Amino acid sequence: MGSTLLDKLSRRPRRVSSRTPDHKRGLYLGVVPARAALDNGAMPLVLDHDLDVLPELGRELTVGRIADCVADLADRFAAAGVRPGGHAVVCKAPNFDLWLLATALERIGAVPVMLSHHLEPSALAALLARLDRPYLVTDGPRLRSLTADGVDLPALTRGVIGVGDAGPGAVPLAGFAGAAPVRPVLRGLDDPAMITHTSGTTGLPKLVVHTPRTMRSRLRPQLFLLGLMRKRGTVAIHIPFGHSRTFAAMSLCLLQGMPPLLVREGAPDAVAGFFAERRPWLIEALPNSFLSWEELADDPRRPFASVKFFSSTFDAIHPRTVRRLLHASDHRAQFFQIYGQSEVGPAAGRPYYRRFAHRMDGRCVGYPLPGSARVRLVSRDGSRPSQRNPGYIEVRWDGIAKAYHGEQERYDANLRDGWWRTGDVGYRSAFGCLHMLDREFDAIPGVDSNLEIEDALLDELAELAEIVVVPGPDADAVPVVCTHRDEPLDPDRWRAATAAYPQLAEPVQIPLAELPRTATLKTRRVELSRRLEAGL
Repeated sequence: MGSTLLDKLSRRPRRVSSRTPDHKRGLYLGVVPARAALDNGAMPLVLDHDLDVLPELGRELTVGRIADCVADLADRFAAAGVRPGGHAVVCKAPNFDLWLLATALERIGAVPVMLSHHLEPSALAALLARLDRPYLVTDGPRLRSLTADGVDLPALTRGVIGVGDAGPGAVPLAGFAGAAPVRPVLRGLDDPAMITHTSGTTGLPKLVVHTPRTMRSRLRPQLFLLGLMRKRGTVAIHIPFGHSRTFAAMSLCLLQGMPPLLVREGAPDAVAGFFAERRPWLIEALPNSFLSWEELADDPRRPFASVKFFSSTFDAIHPRTVRRLLHASDHRAQFFQIYGQSEVGPAAGRPYYRRFAHRMDGRCVGYPLPGSARVRLVSRDGSRPSQRNPGYIEVRWDGIAKAYHGEQERYDANLRDGWWRTGDVGYRSAFGCLHMLDREFDAIPGVDSNLEIEDALLDELAELAEIVVVPGPDADAVPVVCTHRDEPLDPDRWRAATAAYPQLAEPVQIPLAELPRTATLKTRRVELSRRLEAGL
C-alpha cells in the first residue's frame, strides 16, 4: 500500500453502523478500532518495531489511521476469498501485524486462529489438521520452514496468503490493495470469534474458542478497576501479540482512551531506552519479562520512574521481582497480579504496594475480582482443602471459553456443573485469599509447593536469574538453576540457602537461554524433566 493509498485512506472514514449490537453484551474485535476512532481518532499509538504487512506506516500512528488500515486489510482478505465463519490461521513472525491481521479477519466475520510461530512444524501441522482446511496467513520465513519440514500445506489448507516476504506458493496480501470495501459482519454472541491456543506445557496445545460474549465478559473486572482510577495515561504492553490477553488489553486501551505502547523487543537494554523515552504510566508484561527487567531497577535511565501501575498475569511472579520494580518508581506504585488462564481469563487478583511488598507471599494470588469469576476449592481426598492438603481450584462465570476446537470431550471433562477445573491446586487463607501452590501435573511427592521453594531461593540468592524445581529421573525434586550472565553457582551459598529443603536433589545449572519456554515465556516443565531423564 503506497503513500497515495495511505492518503486516500486518511480521507476515507470507516464508520460502524448504528445497528451494532450492544457492546455491553459482546465484544466484536473487528469494529473496535472504528468505534474507538469516533471518539479518540487522534490518540497516538506507538510501536518499537516496524510492521511487515504495512512497513510504510512507520512506528508512530493514530487510532484513526489504525482503524482505516484494519478496514483496508479486511477488504483485501474478502477479495482473497476469506468468508464469514471460515477459519484463517495467522502464524508469522511476532509483531503488531498479528493484532492487525486478526482484527481485520474478524471484521469480515472470519474466525482468526492465532498460532504461535514458536510451534514446531509437526505441532502446527497437527493443529491445522483439526481445522476444516483453513486459510493460512503467514510470512516467507515461516512458510519456507514448514515446506522444508515436509508439511503438506495443500492438503491441510484452503490456500496460503503471504504477508511481507510472502514466500513460494503464497498469494501476496499486498496484491489485493485497493479491493472493494466490504461492510463489517457481526456474528452471533455465542458464535466463535477467535481461536487461540494454550501454552502447551504438557504436550500439544489445545485450541481455545472465544466468542463475543466470553471476550466481553473478561473485560468487566478490568473496567471496574479502571473506574477506580482518577487519572489515566500511556499503557505499555509486552505480551505475545497473538494471545487473547493482547486483544483484551488493546480493546481497553482504544475504547477507554489510553494511548498504547506496543513493545516487541523485550531485551532489558532495548526496553530501558524505549521506556525512558516514552515514560509509560502502566506496564503490562509477562512475569518472566519482569524478572529479566529486574536489573533495570538500578539503571541510570530510570525506565520505571513514571510507572504508577504494573500488571502481570499468565504465570506466578516472584516476590523479589515485585519489590525491585515497585522501588524503581517515583510514584506510590502498585503491582497488580492477576490469576487466570487462557480458558477462563482473569479469575482472581490483588495489588501489592511498596510499603508492604517485603511481606509478599508469592503463592497468594488474591481474591475474586468484582464482576469476575466465582472461585472454589474441591477436595482431592474427601478432607477439607488446606495448606497441607490443597484442593482443586475451580472457576465459574460467563467468561469461560466456549470449547476446545476439535476436542469437545476433553473440554467437557474439565467442566462439572458449570465449574471449570483449572488444573491448579491450592487453598484459601484464613482471610479468604486464594493461594495457588502448583499445577496438579507438576506436583512432586514430598514437596508442598515447587513454586514456594522457587520464590524462597530467588529471594535468598540474588545471583539466580531463574530456578525451576521439576521431577528428576528418580521422581526426586531437582532444582534447575540459571544465574545472571551464566556465572558458576557458588556451592557453599547454595547449601546454606537450601538447608531448609532436604527434599531437594543436587542442583543442575544450565544457561538461561537453554531453558525451554512457551510463547508466553512459561517454563516447559515437562520438557525440562524429559531432558533430565535423557541426561541432557
